[in-house]
Amino acid sequence: MNLETPKVTINKSQKELFTYLAKADNYVNIMPDGIEKFEVLTDKSFLFQLKGMPVIQLAFAEKQEFGKIVLEADGGKFPFSLTAHFEPVGEEKTDFQLKFDGEFNAMMAMMIKSPINKFINALSENFKKIND
Repeated sequence: MNLETPKVTINKSQKELFTYLAKADNYVNIMPDGIEKFEVLTDKSFLFQLKGMPVIQLAFAEKQEFGKIVLEADGGKFPFSLTAHFEPVGEEKTDFQLKFDGEFNAMMAMMIKSPINKFINALSENFKKIND
């Protein structure tokens, strides 16, 4: 299953945005409403839980300096990745987009497509909060 958010323009330089999102402890600031748990496990991994959902643990799998960050499910039953793409649109503006890639059977994909789409779109919108 592949999902992606619309591009969002953030009022930060590509380097500044990448550096911010390369740190696990900053993800608590962009989580959607309804977060029940957030814990940084190491400098490379964190876990979170949204209301009514299981705990999800993510770990940094790849960091392409200033262009891309890939987070992967760390443990759990369902392999997936969440990739953040950064593209400069000026010295102090960056286009940002999230892509979700997961391997699920057809029944599971049908059940989780809407909640995951809602989650990644909320994350993308919350990236605007880091403008402050």
